[in-house]
Amino acid sequence: MAKEIKMPLPSAADLFSTQEERDNESRESVREIPLKEISDFPNHPFKVKMDESMADMAESVKQYGVLVPALVREKPEGGYEMIAGHRRKMASELAEKKEIPCIVRNLTDDEAIIIMVDSNLQREQILPSEKAFAYKLKLDAMKRQGKRTDLTSVPVAQKSQGKTSRQLLGEQVGESQDQIRRYIRLTELITPILDMVDSGKIAIRPAVELSYLPKEQQTVLLDTMQLEDCTPSHAQAIKMRKFADEGRLNEDVILSILSEEKGNQKEQFRMPKERISKYFSPGTPAKQMEDTIVKALELYRKRERSKDRER
Repeated sequence: MAKEIKMPLPSAADLFSTQEERDNESRESVREIPLKEISDFPNHPFKVKMDESMADMAESVKQYGVLVPALVREKPEGGYEMIAGHRRKMASELAEKKEIPCIVRNLTDDEAIIIMVDSNLQREQILPSEKAFAYKLKLDAMKRQGKRTDLTSVPVAQKSQGKTSRQLLGEQVGESQDQIRRYIRLTELITPILDMVDSGKIAIRPAVELSYLPKEQQTVLLDTMQLEDCTPSHAQAIKMRKFADEGRLNEDVILSILSEEKGNQKEQFRMPKERISKYFSPGTPAKQMEDTIVKALELYRKRERSKDRER
């Protein structure tokens, strides 16, 4: 009895198309994709701001179009997900364009994360918070990849020579392992304090120490900083972390530490928050409170002088 041999049948596309046509179909090409069909990358760590640079880009897109295609991938439920090109997309929207040129690429989640981070790290100005979340995303993706550390198929054993993912990331972005660790620690800060790091009000080293405080204590610290209109030095942040580790950090301790005189610090008059907070609406900034109190004192002085003249 003849043995049955099972062979896979060619598809209709294989039967009625040439190899060149099939190669062309698989090759990446630029497509014009409606903006409404493209969603932002989930948890995109880089901020797309409406600033002067964006206004210039929008004007350029209005005149010449998008010269460098964005990179997207298809979503299982339909539509596309932006990988690289969030600023170009916003500029296109501002320029009232309906479509944007895109390269559609089939990418895994980790491949998409790595490309998204790498493409944005080429920018000249990157905020500490952007680096923090970008480094964390990429490092986690590199760890998950296992046998791969980039978008090639070279095994990690051949490529990394025993280096950790953090070492590899540091080499790729030009940062030391310690600096990578510091930036990633910033992701543990509450948003208002992280914003203060971005604005330069708090340096990275004290911010790293503050990141070890529980979130509720960070909130108390934020309220105290706003009321006292000051920020902790590196030494003060270390002291706060030590008290927090010992379970002894509270509002009074935070105020006491912040009240310690720092180098080149002017002498300041301080008043407990509870003595004046009842006279202001919740959330009133410390600077506004200070200005209001000074104006009230000026009015009081004028009134007292007026009384003296009448006597």
